[in-house]
Amino acid sequence: MTDTIQKAAMALGGGLMILGTAGLGIVEMLAGKPYGAAPLTNEAGTVIATPAVDPVLRTGLVLAGLAVLGLYGLYAVATPEEAEGQATAAETTAD
Repeated sequence: MTDTIQKAAMALGGGLMILGTAGLGIVEMLAGKPYGAAPLTNEAGTVIATPAVDPVLRTGLVLAGLAVLGLYGLYAVATPEEAEGQATAAETTAD
């Protein structure tokens, strides 16, 4: 059961972080210039270009991925490890 939870948490957390950074970064590159996270203005102060994907969305995806991995870390610390194939200690007498 723990192995399934671990794989799910790693896949979900890692997937959200990769989507927020690399995935939407590729979307930004394909959308064309400007690549900045803030709207681009001219000297008069009017907005002439905005990013294709809102930076708040990208940040939210990365933070959600970190939250999933953090919650899994807390779960892993709080649950005891299963003892599989653990050798038991035997008493021996000293000479």
